[in-house]
Amino acid sequence: MKLKHKIAALTALPVFLQASLTMSCTAAKIDSTEALVLSEETTAFYENWKEKYLVQDTYVSDETQYYVWYSEEKYSGNNISVPVTVSEAHGYGMLITVSMAEYDTQAKHYFDGMYRFFKAHPSDIGSHLMSWQQCDNGTELIDGANEGSMTEGFCDSATDGDMDIAYALLLADSVWGSDGEIDYHSEAVAVINDIMKYDVNHEYWTVALGDWVSECDKSDPYYSATRSSDFIVQYFPVFAEVTGDENWMKVYDTTYEIINTFVDEYKTGLLPDFIIRDSSGNYIPSPANFLESDYDGYYYYNSCRTPWRIGMDYLVNKNQDSLAFINAINSFMIKDTGNDPWEIKAGYKPDGTQIEDYNDLCFTAPFLVASACGDNSKWHEEVRDTVINYGDDVYYGDTIKMLCLIADDGGWLVPETTETYPFGDINMDGSFTVADIVLLQKYLIKKEILSIEQGKIANVYEDNKINCFDLVSLKNSYLS
Repeated sequence: MKLKHKIAALTALPVFLQASLTMSCTAAKIDSTEALVLSEETTAFYENWKEKYLVQDTYVSDETQYYVWYSEEKYSGNNISVPVTVSEAHGYGMLITVSMAEYDTQAKHYFDGMYRFFKAHPSDIGSHLMSWQQCDNGTELIDGANEGSMTEGFCDSATDGDMDIAYALLLADSVWGSDGEIDYHSEAVAVINDIMKYDVNHEYWTVALGDWVSECDKSDPYYSATRSSDFIVQYFPVFAEVTGDENWMKVYDTTYEIINTFVDEYKTGLLPDFIIRDSSGNYIPSPANFLESDYDGYYYYNSCRTPWRIGMDYLVNKNQDSLAFINAINSFMIKDTGNDPWEIKAGYKPDGTQIEDYNDLCFTAPFLVASACGDNSKWHEEVRDTVINYGDDVYYGDTIKMLCLIADDGGWLVPETTETYPFGDINMDGSFTVADIVLLQKYLIKKEILSIEQGKIANVYEDNKINCFDLVSLKNSYLS
């Protein structure tokens, strides 16, 4: 599997022109030239996850469809439909199956089945987006069934599921290509364009709660609200590259402005589940029961994913705002728990006050990614040990654990979105020649300027610097 694993934000300076990093990753090094090697813990957990949660829609007979069984409920024959999956779970499942392609020979079979399920359950607003929930009525899985209804109703999307599905389709294009039955790339672009059209606030360039917000009046509090678990910032530069839509970089920048606001104010890195824009244009925690629960303005069952979601942008892109967030939340949690991940609680106020006295896997597993971004190897080891030995859990915790184990093993994939060049081809003319060495020499004496892409090629040692060591390495390679 040859995939591009590192990209630079389109509007950012090259990492190697920034100050030297103060922290290093302890997770397995991502290398697109090596076969993916996952740990035994990860592959064993994948087999259990697949057996427990990956389910075929047996009501459909003309094609094979799969979904992730999130509720662990079944229709009982009492004329009350029961929810069985949501688009959030579906996006997770598509990410997992494509990420396991080198390990599981049936991964494409499962992924394509999930793709067909996704296509069978579109939103009524964004036609390339997925209806957020499917319910079992005993004869079929239906969309838009409210409060146990046995018939379909109006259905809309949830933003995180939309984004994960789009990203997974891009990965499928990189892994399997788009020349077969499914044109993964075209499907991904269609989803991404609908996300931009319906799931993004074009006045403030924030991620909206779902495509249904596109129909809200500007006076509606949901119009300008956002959900921190949708801050999947690592995806935004990819979406920009794939579609050529620079508005994704506006969303990228605005999202980090919101993250930085909370990091600067509370110093904990604990983001609330839901964030609203007040009359002064400031982003603040939502009030209680804004959309889901008494704890909507707290670090709770949505935002517990942010150490993973935001942390991936540091592991992949070395984004410094991501690192600042990760440093804050790592530092808070290490101090609050006494370096014991078993003491991570299932809920906090943004200022760090605990609101629950128990732990939950979905709060702990995301720190696999956060701890992999820091220089505290003991914290990382303790988190990994806790997550691996947590024991049986439910769909939510187990699935987040699955994704974070993949990331921690170095298995998180990034789709190839730009042209690749041979080793040493700094002038990007298709071959490595003495002209590339001359170009690097001129750059080092400040006679030439390198583009971001040229700089990445020149950074032979991959140490985030361009210097004489890279030049010597290039010369030796040319002469050998």
